[in-house]
Amino acid sequence: MGSTAILVQATQEGWTDEQVVERVLSGETPLYEVIMRRYNQRLYRMARAILRDDGEAEDVMQDAYVRAYQHLSEFEGRAKFATWLTRIAVNEALGRVRRRTRFQPLETPDESGENLMSTAESTTPSPERSAYDRELGGLLEQAVLQLPEDYRIVFTMREVEEMNTAETAECLGLTEENVKVRLHRARAMLRRELYEQVGAATAGAFQFHAVRCDRVVNQVFRTIAALH
Repeated sequence: MGSTAILVQATQEGWTDEQVVERVLSGETPLYEVIMRRYNQRLYRMARAILRDDGEAEDVMQDAYVRAYQHLSEFEGRAKFATWLTRIAVNEALGRVRRRTRFQPLETPDESGENLMSTAESTTPSPERSAYDRELGGLLEQAVLQLPEDYRIVFTMREVEEMNTAETAECLGLTEENVKVRLHRARAMLRRELYEQVGAATAGAFQFHAVRCDRVVNQVFRTIAALH
């Protein structure tokens, strides 16, 4: 069965993450692609919010997937699989920040000019409105990337990825009250210039391009194959 057919079957039959993991552990390694396709965008958003660098975000995703694959048998189901996987990626990204800051200041957001909103599907027939939404989304993205790290991560998890307070707290090792406080402060920092104008476009920011998705999936499988 090809990868497309696997993904279609998993969607149509409503396989849970835990069902997919169980089958991967039983030897159906190709099914790991289902997990990656489900969480590529989330992990990318988390990693880029922390590192503010596209290339490093992809590297973190790949490392997180390989690490999760190596430790699948240790997943005990006490938390949701998505939370477990996200925490692996967050820890990897934060580790890179710590290593990087030993030698140089945090990098500023990339200036490649790439607008991550460019692949977002338009929900309006008006080209003018579409261009306006893309511009606002790009402005919001840059504003979020300028937030202090603690607030940037929480804002991305809660407002961009739409994770709930409890899941965010578990991923970051914080109390739910701390998550609420950080989100409130992040909103306050953004509100004056952007937040009230582009709140509805928040989820469209930090898009994960399809080409990146394919690249990450292929690289992870090459690494997994080398492990056997």
